[in-house]
Amino acid sequence: MRDDGHPFREGVVRDGRSQVSWLPGLSSRAFPALVRGPVAVLGGEHVRATSPVTVAGPRRIRTGFPSPPTIGRRQCSVQSTMTVNLTRIYTRLGDGGETHLGDMSRVPKTHPRIEAYGDIDELNAQIGVALAIDTMPAGYRTWLRRVQNDLFDAGADLAVPESEDGQRERLRVRGEQVVWLEQACDEVNDALAPLKSFVLPGGSAAAAQLHVCRTVCRRAERRTLLVQDASPEVLRYLNRLSDLLFILSRGANDGDEPLWEPGRYR
Repeated sequence: MRDDGHPFREGVVRDGRSQVSWLPGLSSRAFPALVRGPVAVLGGEHVRATSPVTVAGPRRIRTGFPSPPTIGRRQCSVQSTMTVNLTRIYTRLGDGGETHLGDMSRVPKTHPRIEAYGDIDELNAQIGVALAIDTMPAGYRTWLRRVQNDLFDAGADLAVPESEDGQRERLRVRGEQVVWLEQACDEVNDALAPLKSFVLPGGSAAAAQLHVCRTVCRRAERRTLLVQDASPEVLRYLNRLSDLLFILSRGANDGDEPLWEPGRYR
């Protein structure tokens, strides 16, 4: 296996007796014989890891990764941004209709928090479809790829409820990410002709798909409103993102956009 920067290289550790597959998603419930603080060898010294954390989607990234292991009095250097190393995808832990949040609490898969970041995941997939369209303007592509990364941040934010102890740093959406969306909106909108009616979804393939993204984004925003203690920055981000997607759809039509004509076919 390759060394991709994971603090325990190759996803495998050896404790002198057996070879244990180590990955953040390994659960003591599913594999009680394996997850008992696996030992890794760093710099010739044995290190015992703390409890593993599931990494199975946007909700898992930097939401509950254990503190860097210590050797004696000195602390190992681990990258501040967690490297996700998935060596196994299925865990069977969701077969009963429940799943883990980022703080390792168990909730039904129909929980409002799951629904919210599930819609964000769907939005990200729809943006991926938009990026696959050949006629998507190059500048829009750069922005959409950044948005895809930000949406994983939003999913990770929603996946971890606010904690009263505040002892562990969590990945949260920040105000500057919202400001960037507003700046992108203004940059594109300033070059567009003023609207004289509502826009009908459609036009070019790129514009039509951006409208699909916009509607999914609006749904994700509505679902996030149902999440108790949801981050206000996540709500603001989704709100501004839907605006940007609408503006980009207009730009992708390059002035040739279908408009609503009230009562035309009555």
